[in-house]
Amino acid sequence: MTIKEQLEQIVSDVKERLISIKSKVDLMNEKANVLGKKGPFAQIMANMRNLSIEEKKEIGQITNVAKQELETAIQDKLNELNEEEINKRLLEETVDVTMPGMKLSLGTIHPLNQTIMDLEDLFISMGYEVADGPEIETDEYCFEKLNLPKGHPARDMQDTFYIDTVRLLRSQTSPVQARTMELKNGQPIKIVCPGKVYRRDQDDATHSHQFMQFEGLVLGHNISMADLKGALSEIAKKMFGQDRKIRLRPSFFPFTEPSVEVDVSCMRCNNQGCPTCKGTGWIEVLGAGMVNNNVLRMSGYDPDKIQGFAFGVGVERVAMLKYGIDDIRNFYTNDIRFIRKFKEVK
Repeated sequence: MTIKEQLEQIVSDVKERLISIKSKVDLMNEKANVLGKKGPFAQIMANMRNLSIEEKKEIGQITNVAKQELETAIQDKLNELNEEEINKRLLEETVDVTMPGMKLSLGTIHPLNQTIMDLEDLFISMGYEVADGPEIETDEYCFEKLNLPKGHPARDMQDTFYIDTVRLLRSQTSPVQARTMELKNGQPIKIVCPGKVYRRDQDDATHSHQFMQFEGLVLGHNISMADLKGALSEIAKKMFGQDRKIRLRPSFFPFTEPSVEVDVSCMRCNNQGCPTCKGTGWIEVLGAGMVNNNVLRMSGYDPDKIQGFAFGVGVERVAMLKYGIDDIRNFYTNDIRFIRKFKEVK
């Protein structure tokens, strides 16, 4: 049998075996047996070393043709097996589009963010603008421009984290007010300033080294305590209910004069006295007052022409009272069970 006849026989036998092959593993084994290093093609090529140049050329040509024919046949079989596999998977993995979909677990707005959004909605509706500023502040804007010079005893209440002798983490959002006053250059202002603040407090149920603050500032002509009381009353009604009343008590803040502590009638007992309000019927919620003349002058305002008021409220305190939360640390523990409680709270 000539080499040509041998090659024709090999090709015929392989094509016949390909018909019965049902898996890609068997197909790869067949390919290795025929075209591999120990297969018939390799043996034919090895025996060509004793042939003449003309014979090598002729046999090499017909061998390559036969080899290419087999490679094409094997590839066609592989394509056929791949197609069968895909069709089988399509039949097995058919999706019933009439079945209900998977229920996804949706998140919810964090109660602190919700509280800030509620307050922003209130003041934007009253014509205020929302202002923002850096959390890393300078001593000048955080204290000095707010009538708290170096060595002032009131600084102890706002002891914060210092980066160096000049820069620090802001202890209040009041620096945003000071920066806005400089930018406005003596013009009227009506802003609120929400944001994170930092103080060197020991963390417990009612204190945190990091918390949220929401401050407001109004400057203009003929602004009085009556305007301040109106704004504070709106906060109480928005956050704690339309029946809430407020009470102002004299206090001291370096950046306001006169200054007041603001109490709201207890939402638990309706001003009758209970453990929440310690039997007084009132709950302290924020501080406020008329902007100190020194603060106005340091930011380029003439106290004889422009007056105004400022207030500051702890967002955590409002949220704790509104939602009945007894530990401020719950806001920051990343416990999904705590957050889920607020999905239905409005």
